[in-house]
Amino acid sequence: MNLRALLFSFFPHPMHPNFQPMPLLKRAAPFDDPDWIYELKMDGFRALAIVEHGRAHLFSRNGHPFASFSALAESISDSLSNVRAVIDGEICSLDRRGRPQFKNLLFRRGNPPCFFAFDLLTYGKDLRTERLLDRKQELRR
Repeated sequence: MNLRALLFSFFPHPMHPNFQPMPLLKRAAPFDDPDWIYELKMDGFRALAIVEHGRAHLFSRNGHPFASFSALAESISDSLSNVRAVIDGEICSLDRRGRPQFKNLLFRRGNPPCFFAFDLLTYGKDLRTERLLDRKQELRR
């Protein structure tokens, strides 16, 4: 499965050939600003979930397929069976307290991996020009 070809089917307009999720930023000290959204940093693998024709495919931020997470992709497919969507998120493994454990994810131990979705790029149509807060609200539905 080729990420660029699959994304082109969602975004037929000319676009940057190296479409990638926006990198997260780390700051040395917390700050408070009403113009910013704050979210917990989940410790896992950044991924794009692409759902089409009842199947989900997971890709790394560099466009490589996450073939080893086929059960997770199938679970996403079951949740969004009749939808065309591109979802930006993080693949994580949670401990019994619900905290991400990167080593468990890396070595495939502990609880099965889960997908934390934090941005909805398409949902039947291209949403990238919509406000981030509106896309997040649509994601919660």
